[in-house]
Amino acid sequence: FEQGWGFAVTKTFGLDKDLVTNVSPRIVRGQTAGHMYGPGQGSFLNIELISEKTAEYWCGAVKELKADFPDRVVIASIMAAFIKEDWEQLATQAEAAGADALELNLSCPHGMGERGMGLACGQNPELVLNICKWVRAACKIPFFAKLTPNVTNIVDIATAARDGGASGCTATNTVSGLMGLKANADAWPAIGGEQYTTYGGVSGNAIRPIALKAVSAIGNALPGFPILATGGVDSADAALQFLHAGASTVQICSAVQNQDFTVVADYVSGLQTLLYLQTRDDLREWDGQSMPVQAHQKGFPLVKLAKTLPQFGEFKKAYEEKKRAYFKSHDPLDGPKPDNAPVVTDKKAPVLGNEIGRALPRIKRYADLDNKQQKVALINEDMCIQCGKCYMTCNDSGYQAITFDPETHITHVTDECTGCTLCVSVCPIIDCITMTDRAIPYVPKRGVPPKSA
Repeated sequence: FEQGWGFAVTKTFGLDKDLVTNVSPRIVRGQTAGHMYGPGQGSFLNIELISEKTAEYWCGAVKELKADFPDRVVIASIMAAFIKEDWEQLATQAEAAGADALELNLSCPHGMGERGMGLACGQNPELVLNICKWVRAACKIPFFAKLTPNVTNIVDIATAARDGGASGCTATNTVSGLMGLKANADAWPAIGGEQYTTYGGVSGNAIRPIALKAVSAIGNALPGFPILATGGVDSADAALQFLHAGASTVQICSAVQNQDFTVVADYVSGLQTLLYLQTRDDLREWDGQSMPVQAHQKGFPLVKLAKTLPQFGEFKKAYEEKKRAYFKSHDPLDGPKPDNAPVVTDKKAPVLGNEIGRALPRIKRYADLDNKQQKVALINEDMCIQCGKCYMTCNDSGYQAITFDPETHITHVTDECTGCTLCVSVCPIIDCITMTDRAIPYVPKRGVPPKSA
């Protein structure tokens, strides 16, 4: 709170009869970003259970926090089995301590499910409905059902929570997974002399697409039902994505694990910047805080030649000679000068709350997508470094629509291009390959002609 956070959610706690003791090691770096160590991890996996501390401890902490920070929101996270009296006791105890709201942890994917808690409750709409009814009858403060992504249709669970009286939902908890196995088949994390492991919860950027799907699906299906988004919200850009997908607010955990509580300043300044950029008509080509990439050749200004020359061997020598000759008659500093004068705009920055759900009208069923409006890949030969990656990926795992000159290594997109965009995804030079409108109708090649009806 001293760093500027608006609200905090406690570690999940339960009744004394449900106290747990954790194993170790239990929170490990993810493997989704390769062999990268230190802060900035793209994911974590944990097999940590709910808090080892008692409900009395956490309710005391809530009371102290509210005394020190009366203007900040404290949400108490609680968990119990499918027992009415247990949920009622936890809800009333947390409310009496001064919690502003409750979060019902119906989604822990490991350990607690074996005790009939967490995931064991949150995967069943009927159980979620009844738990929410019990809590609604037991307390007056708002509460949010924390949902699991480990279900077939998360909207069914969110609907049950809403119908049970929940004030909103949290989407989502971690995704159940196995972090990894070493070359000798040992697991990590590995517990005890037996080196046993179990399935844990994957968090961080690796699950952002899953969390975005959950948030947007709930947002489209249940308009006006508040969503607390969590799952890979590592930056202001990611936070805005979740708001556009229908979230009312966002929760941060893995990003704090990667850094510390001061990261909130980055979210605040980043969101302010993203909102301000919407007032600037001259910056419409920007992608968030990233300006458009200017055409270049390995970071240097382009030299327009009558014929494209590759950037290796004797070809590169010829290119360098032509470049030197070009700059003898052209000052590289000539051309348009950047206008660094302060820009005054009459537009007011949008209110962040008005950004909620802005993307939802564009998120449709597959059947709503138009397969008549097609794109094809376009390679900027001036920016190409002739690495051949677009050719390799298209040839070996795409549609064999890119040719590769064996002498010059220059690539060319043919009429066989289906617009799959795989080449754009693997090209190491930003905007070297772009997608442009297909000029001729797209007629799929069926391999074997279909039999007439």
